[in-house]
Amino acid sequence: MPDLQGFGYMLAEGTLITLQVALLSTVFGVAIGIAVAMMKLSSSRFARLAGDVYTTLVRGVPALVFILLIYFGGVRLVNEIGHAFGHDQHIDINAFVAGVFALSLAFGAYATEVFRGAFQSLPRGQIEAARALGMGRWLTFRRVSLPQVWRIALPGLGNIFLVILKETALVSVIGLEELMRKTEYAVGFTRQPFTFFLCAAFIYLGLTIISMLALQMMERRAARGFTPVEAA
Repeated sequence: MPDLQGFGYMLAEGTLITLQVALLSTVFGVAIGIAVAMMKLSSSRFARLAGDVYTTLVRGVPALVFILLIYFGGVRLVNEIGHAFGHDQHIDINAFVAGVFALSLAFGAYATEVFRGAFQSLPRGQIEAARALGMGRWLTFRRVSLPQVWRIALPGLGNIFLVILKETALVSVIGLEELMRKTEYAVGFTRQPFTFFLCAAFIYLGLTIISMLALQMMERRAARGFTPVEAA
């Protein structure tokens, strides 16, 4: 058992912040992914173009760059707006909010393609049958499309979550005291980088294993009652 010299509680606090950032980014990212996927499948040319621009831009720029742009650029933008309205005091943006926002955008960009493929894989006849039974667009989406899309998209979303879980370490550059930031504090105080960085690595590994087990359970639950049709 490594000697953490009293920093174990600090690492636990950082781990909790890491989980909060990852889970909130996933929730918002899933919502963004569904919305943009529907835009890219829309009959509106403008909506499709906006969806393409978003996914190309976010997937083409490193997440670290987005975190820095949103945090430091956001601070400047908010202060410029404040000055325009006569507010002279400096306004700071919360690092937690900026980190979650940036990672939500990253998650949403990748989730968009997962959801788009899932929507396109649905049999068209099911949607037409739901409409024939008198279901509206929203009711058809909620009762027919979304349950099946969720089952199809879940493995891909799980992979994105595992990536975002590790990318939470990038948020430490803007001062959020998540796991890596707490680890750096411990290393700076004790001068034992190997011990604490190895401990952080095992914590990330443990979170990944737990997440994989949870995802497997969710996939089995989502697949209940589903029997794939085998080709003749």
